[in-house]
Order: sequence, then structure tokens, then C-alpha cells
Amino acid sequence: MTSAVTIPRHGGTGGRTAVAARARQVLKAYGSGETRVVALDHVDVDIARGQFTAIMGPSGSGKSTLMHCLAGLDNVTGGQIYLDETEITGLKDKKLTQLRRDRIGFIFQAYNLLPTLNAIENITLPMDIAGRKPDKQWLAQVVDTVGLSDRLRHRPSQLSGGQQQRVAVARALAARPEIIFGDEPTGNLDSRAGAEVLGFLRRSVDELGQTIVIVTHDPVAASYADRVLYLADGRIVDEMYKPTAEGVLDRMKDFDARGRTS
Repeated sequence: MTSAVTIPRHGGTGGRTAVAARARQVLKAYGSGETRVVALDHVDVDIARGQFTAIMGPSGSGKSTLMHCLAGLDNVTGGQIYLDETEITGLKDKKLTQLRRDRIGFIFQAYNLLPTLNAIENITLPMDIAGRKPDKQWLAQVVDTVGLSDRLRHRPSQLSGGQQQRVAVARALAARPEIIFGDEPTGNLDSRAGAEVLGFLRRSVDELGQTIVIVTHDPVAASYADRVLYLADGRIVDEMYKPTAEGVLDRMKDFDARGRTS
């Protein structure tokens, strides 16, 4: 069985929404023989450019594996992953590292900030390592979008958890990547700080034209997205556009109920 989900046509244009990343018949398996476990089962999916996509599903559904494969952080067993028109499956390590550095941004649950650097130094660190100068106008716009203008000279220990995650968001945005992936980016935050970070992610899509994909288990986090993809047993089994927290929660309860009766 395959899972095919494509983004819809916009009415009146006659063409499809631009695609930032796509998976074609992606298979990810671990082990062999009787111990073989299939994490992704021939998944087809398009990620729309300039939109916010959330990936959800129960533990073991393959949601994090899908994000890691789309981001080039994990190899696939079969199928193809494309970033725009570039196939990333099969790229040599050096080329893949360069692609991730130059074209993909990452936001992780643990922030991953260097304690000896202040906020602005953490934000520009990936570009400094790559020997690239930041676009000052863009950097100022990103800093303003995430509300960090008055905290740039503070080190991580002087920032709250929400502020640290905003630094991580700004770091991902600052290099102007084609797509940003977030793995439970609000998982370590309280509800207020989480709402702030999610609001900044939403603004980065609406105001800066960014493409964002997050993995989350939180219906409230998913409600900030344009589209929610639901995974179960390594397949995309459903999707929701213009989600609400209540709608997402109801859908997840429905999946849980199916799992108990199957």
C-alpha cells in the first residue's frame, strides 16, 4: 500500500502550488528478516513552498523519521527525496553537508545554543562557519520578527527558555534557507513561551515567506500550521487544512479509537 498526498491546486490559476520539498515512494526500514521494521512505507508527499506544515502521529508512526529524511539527516532505504528540483538521496556526504548548511534550517527541541556566545553570535554562527556575511537588512528583519532586538548581547544563561528558542528560530531564519525543519520545537517550553515561538514561526511564513515543517504531538502547536499531515504505521493516512486545536485533537482521538479496535 502506498500513501499519496499532494498539495491542492489554487482555484483560477490552473497550476499547482510551488513545491519546496517532496518525497517519492520513500521507504525507510531497519534491520532484516524477522527483525525488519518499516518506519516509512512508500510515502509520497509534497511540501508547499511558503506554507507551514505540521506532521503528527502516535509514537512510532514515522513522523520524525519522515522529517529527518526530508531534511537529509537520515538516509532512505528506497525512493527519492527532492529539495526543490535537487534530488538529495544518493548525494555524497560532502555535498549533502553543504546542501544542509546552505539551503536548510533546523530548529531542535534542545535549542543547541553555544553558552559562551551571546544571542546575535549564536544567530550568525552557521554563516560565520560557512564564511558568509549575513544580509544586514534581512538579519534586522528576522531579529525584529522574533522580538529579540533588546536581548542580542545576552548569553543563553541570561535568557528564558522561550527567548533561547527564539534565538534558535532566528538562527534558522537568518541564513535565508529554502525550508526550515523543527523537531518538537516547543516541547521544552511552557504554554506561554510555546505560543510566543509558534507565533513567530507563523509570522515568518506570513511576513517573510518562509517554508516551515514541524513534527509535533501538540494539537495547539499544529493549529498554527496551514496543513497537518497525519502518519500511522509509516504511511500518511490523513491531512487537514486550516486546522484548529479542537479539530486536530478530535482527529487524533479518532485515530486512537481506530487503533484500539483494529
